Amino acid sequence: MDKSDIVEKTGKYVKGRLEGESSGHDWWHVLRVMRIATHITEKEGADLYIVQMSALLHDLDDWKFSKDGEAGTKEAREWLESVDEDPATIEQICSIIEGISFKGAGVETPMRSLEGKVVQDADRLDAIGAVGIGRTFAYGGHKRLEMHDPNLRPRLHQSFEEYKESKSTTVNHFHEKLMLLKDRMNTETGKNMAKERHAFLELFLQRFLDEWK
Repeated sequence: MDKSDIVEKTGKYVKGRLEGESSGHDWWHVLRVMRIATHITEKEGADLYIVQMSALLHDLDDWKFSKDGEAGTKEAREWLESVDEDPATIEQICSIIEGISFKGAGVETPMRSLEGKVVQDADRLDAIGAVGIGRTFAYGGHKRLEMHDPNLRPRLHQSFEEYKESKSTTVNHFHEKLMLLKDRMNTETGKNMAKERHAFLELFLQRFLDEWK
């Protein structure tokens, strides 16, 4: 198989795995991330194959849905081996997957490669703006979180363990993660795209709190 065939086959596999998932980490999220990452790649000059494969596989082993709360690459690695990908490429893609997630306000999550920076930006862009708002409330419902408690203040978590174990509200999640993402974009393209989406978050939060009162 050539690379375009592998990307297409991988997309069909991931769609079958994640279609119908209700937490906001479904197939459509993955497809949006791949499309955003492809757009950023066209501007930034990254390796399109590495970017697209990393984007497609990035949520198969998400720590938020694993039994031990740890990120992994087991399923992604097994899939790459099944399509006879070479070991160096497998390691590059798995390294991106392992490092992509936000892990708390006080936790640095640097990407070593341009491809990793592109995919991380794309994933974070899908967490903000109108779609990001929808996904946040879908995830809050999935985790049985209260929508809002004005007496519960947001916390800027200083470790991954603190972030994982925190029991918060959906609206607090905006302050604990989403509102921080604009300033954590890696690429110039990602930074420019984040500005408008971040502004919409601010507008939504203000309107939400005005209506709440």
